[in-house]
Amino acid sequence: MQEKNNNLKHIKMTKSTIILAFLLVTLGIKAQDSLIVNNVFPERIKVDGVAVVVGKNIVLDSDIDKFKKELQQRMEGKLDITDCEILEEIMTQKLIAHHAVIDSVEVSEAEINSEVERNISYFSQQLGSMEKVVEYYGFTDEEDLRNELAGIQKEQLLIQRERASITEKIDVTPEEVRTYFRNLEKENSLPEFSAEIELAQIVKTIKPTEEETNRVFEKLNEIKEDIEGGYSFRLKAIINSDDPAVSSNGEGAGGKYTITRESNFIKEFKEVAFSLDEGELSEPFESGFGIHIIQVEKVKGQERDVRHILIQPKISQAELDASIAELADVRNQILKGEITFEEAVLKYSDDVETKNNEGLILNPQTNDTRFDLTRMDPNLYNKVSSLNSGEITEPFYDEIRGGAKMHKIILLKSKEETHTANFTKDYEKIQQLTLQKKQEETVDKWSVDKLEDTYIKINKDFKKCTFKNNWKKE
Repeated sequence: MQEKNNNLKHIKMTKSTIILAFLLVTLGIKAQDSLIVNNVFPERIKVDGVAVVVGKNIVLDSDIDKFKKELQQRMEGKLDITDCEILEEIMTQKLIAHHAVIDSVEVSEAEINSEVERNISYFSQQLGSMEKVVEYYGFTDEEDLRNELAGIQKEQLLIQRERASITEKIDVTPEEVRTYFRNLEKENSLPEFSAEIELAQIVKTIKPTEEETNRVFEKLNEIKEDIEGGYSFRLKAIINSDDPAVSSNGEGAGGKYTITRESNFIKEFKEVAFSLDEGELSEPFESGFGIHIIQVEKVKGQERDVRHILIQPKISQAELDASIAELADVRNQILKGEITFEEAVLKYSDDVETKNNEGLILNPQTNDTRFDLTRMDPNLYNKVSSLNSGEITEPFYDEIRGGAKMHKIILLKSKEETHTANFTKDYEKIQQLTLQKKQEETVDKWSVDKLEDTYIKINKDFKKCTFKNNWKKE
């Protein structure tokens, strides 16, 4: 969703935008999206003095500039906001974090570790490797980076929980939504919504032959016997594993991982790992990524150090050719009117998540069926951006990274062009904006109350700022 500049004074940045900006600012990254688009490292910005202290939390001078640049990236440059307004936004987040601690908001180590794993995986993917992440951010090693991320993630989770507590009873009525829309209309500040599309898919999973699967099971059984006979699991993993992290120097090196039940690992992997005793070696087992064996090296409370070997059964070119030919035939049947796309989904698609939903693909960011064309995954965008409503892509190859391989066809079910907000057509979006505004007003009122009994120290360089709330306590 894009918004006009003059609407920004009515609609604040979303919570997810604020939290993501905080994470990136703390790490020192200039603009996450520039990594994706330009594939270059952003310029490091030198950390300088303390701008503000809120309770026990500090805001650095450089944080303000980095925070602003990150928000400009997230809002696609459509951001009209001063440094003083940015500072007040940051101070509000620090105030929430401070009172979350006072209110004894609970955040578990497992939750923190799960978020750390998710972010490390993301940054490693964008920069190319764990080593590059560690080097770029100037940490001593991976453990140093993880410890820093854990502190950041704990603060973000505290902010999320405290904000949820502050706003949990907030709701909006249809009349409030209508009033909000009319006010924006009078001020000529109606938001502009980007083009959105709905997509449906038919998926044919490419599976290895039974003979090939049996070959891999037999190979892993032989490796298991060797390890039980005294061979090094680490060396066996380096020689045999198809896990791309096995030859790295970070997490996954030599097949070793530290996991919890909340870690971002597939269900089958965690179930087997937590069924084993320390030192025990699993039988070969199958997952969407291939076939594994696991050994638990150490049990540490809720964590386990494990090593694993992954071998992926090979898929022949003949099998790939047969799969794409089958899907091309299905597409031809649909185009000739011999079968509807929805009927073909039920008859042919192997995708469990979309098979019983007429093939409709859910947007993972919003959990609904609409995709904003300006914000969707670049690979998917390239496949569907030139389609008109009702058109179907040619069959194409896709795979889950390190996992299932498949061919797909995608139908563009509907397309809504870029337009200025319409009350009837965009009611749900306007309702969400109304709720967001009301929640922010509630947080602002809460902030006013909490400021009175919270230690605030503002550097003289920022005392010239005119804040909405009485941060200077004058």
